[in-house]
Amino acid sequence: MNIEIATEVTAELTAALATLIPQLSSSADPITEDVLRRVLADPAITMFVARHEGKIVGSLTLAVFTIPTGVRAWIEDVVVDESARGLGAGEALTLAALDAAKAKGATSVDLTSRPSREAANRLYLRMGFVTRETNVYRFDLAN
Repeated sequence: MNIEIATEVTAELTAALATLIPQLSSSADPITEDVLRRVLADPAITMFVARHEGKIVGSLTLAVFTIPTGVRAWIEDVVVDESARGLGAGEALTLAALDAAKAKGATSVDLTSRPSREAANRLYLRMGFVTRETNVYRFDLAN
């Protein structure tokens, strides 16, 4: 499994994300080159992709930003193609993100994962993530 940082919008990356994102979220808007260009241009964001046999089979987005209480890091949008699950892509992506977050000064990394994503939750626990005692709130700005 090879892990790379996505640095430019390509037809391959756009097509791969168009296949991967619906496997992560049925409510997400389809990816466009414009959205992908904005993501990759954001200095707080690092997008990792996993390749297996030359093909992009997974992605992970790391956000690292500084606030008054320190450097924070969040892992978001982790997805591995159904055809490549069990090959270590999720773990390899997560390890790459952890290394990058540490290099950028973060002392911890947060993520959320729906309970229905059982394999992903097992992976995070096995890797040493712990469940936090907190509430997660969302305010929908689209309505």
